[in-house]
Amino acid sequence: MDTKTVNQMHKEYMFPCVTNYYSTPLAIKKGEGLYVYDWEGNKYLDFFGGILTVSVGHCQPEIIKETIDQIQTLQHSSTLYPNTPMVMLAEKLAKITPGKLKKCFFTNSGTEANETAITTAQLHTGVREIIALRHSYHGRSPLAVSLTGNAAYRAVGTNIAGITHALSPYCFRCPLGTSYPKCGVACAEDMEELIKTTTPGRVAAFIAEPIQGVGGFVTPPKEYFKIAVGIVRKHGGLFISDEVQTGFGRTGGKWFGIEHWGVEPDVMTFAKGLANGAPIGATIAAPEVADSFKASTISTFGGNPVTMRAAVATLTYMEEHRLPDHVEKLGSYLNGKLLELKDKYKLIGEVRGKGLMLGMELVREKKEPAVAEILQLFENTKKRGLLIGKGGLYGNVVRITPPMTVEKTQIDQAVNILDQAFEEIKVP
Repeated sequence: MDTKTVNQMHKEYMFPCVTNYYSTPLAIKKGEGLYVYDWEGNKYLDFFGGILTVSVGHCQPEIIKETIDQIQTLQHSSTLYPNTPMVMLAEKLAKITPGKLKKCFFTNSGTEANETAITTAQLHTGVREIIALRHSYHGRSPLAVSLTGNAAYRAVGTNIAGITHALSPYCFRCPLGTSYPKCGVACAEDMEELIKTTTPGRVAAFIAEPIQGVGGFVTPPKEYFKIAVGIVRKHGGLFISDEVQTGFGRTGGKWFGIEHWGVEPDVMTFAKGLANGAPIGATIAAPEVADSFKASTISTFGGNPVTMRAAVATLTYMEEHRLPDHVEKLGSYLNGKLLELKDKYKLIGEVRGKGLMLGMELVREKKEPAVAEILQLFENTKKRGLLIGKGGLYGNVVRITPPMTVEKTQIDQAVNILDQAFEEIKVP
C-alpha cells in the first residue's frame, strides 16, 4: 500500500459523505504516542487526536496490554450476560461522576448514548419535548441529527417532532446582538419564553454540550448553565450533559466539563476518549431516572468486554497520571501561546475553550468567516507535520485537542508550526 492507492480505493469503495481533510487526504499507517505516520514514513504531530478520541496517546502500551489480554480471555458476550469488565467500568464511572449519577447503559457510540439518554428522560417524565442548542452536535441517527443545530449535518432535515432549539451561548457571535456581561446572559433567560411559546409548558429534558464541539468550541459564560438548567427544571425537565468531547479531564482540573459551571446533571453521556479509540458509548443516570427505563432492550456490542477492559485501563491510566491536573497546567500554557498568535495575526478573531480543548475562530473584516484561509492553514500545517481539526457552523474554527499526555516541548513545536503556517496564508 501507499497513500495514492489508499486514497484511490477510498474514493472507489466508500460513500462520498465519508469526507477527508486536505487536498490530498492523509492516509495514516500507524500511530505512536503523540505522533502518526503515513505510508511513506512521514511523521505528524497529532493535535486533533482522532476527534478528541485518542485521549492518552496512540497505541498506549499499558492499555494495549490490557486489551490484548481481554481478547485472549473473552471477546464478546452481549448485554444478555454480565461480564466483569462491564461492571467494573460502571462502578468506576459511578465513583467519578458528579452528584447522584450511578447506573449505566453501554452502547457503541456517542450517538447511541444520546439516544438512550433522551428515551430515558422521556420515560421518566412522561413528556416528549426536548430542548437542544443551536450550533450543537449530538450524533448521526435520525434523533441525534434532529437534536443537532447545524444544517451541514442534517442531510434529510428534521425527522423527530417535539425538539426545540434554544439560543447558543455563542458570545463571539451573540444571537441577540449584545455582549457579555452587560447582556445579563439573556440567551439563558430566553429559555423561559422558549418553553412557554414552543412547548406545552413542560419538557422532558434539555441536552447540551458543556463546550460545543463540532459547533466550534463555543464556551458559555459562567452563569449560563445555572440559569438555563434552573428554568428547565422549573418546567419539569431533566438536564442531560453530553460529555462525549468534554469528558474525562479534557477541559482541565476536573473530570467533566459541566463541573466547571457547578450544575449536577440528571444524565450524562460519554464516548470518544473514554476507551482511547475503542468504539464505545455510555449513558449514566441518577437511579430514579435510570429505573424509569423498564422496557426490554439490548445492545449487541454494548458492554463488549474488550472495549470495557480498554475503558477501565484508560481511566486507570488517567487516575494514576493525574491527567485532569496535567491538562489544566498544559492547557493554560497552550492557551497563552495561542493568545500570542492572536495578537500577531488579525485573522484570529477569538481564542476560546478550556484545558486541551481550545479553538481559534478565523475571520476577515466584520467577523466574516475566513473559510478559504482555514483551508490554506490546513495545507500549511500538514506539510510541516502538524495535524489539527476544524469546526463551527461556517467551518472556520481551528480545533486544537492533542492527546492529554502532551508535554510543553510538543506544544512549543505545534505553536511554532502554526506561526509559520499563519505567516504563509494569503488573505484576499
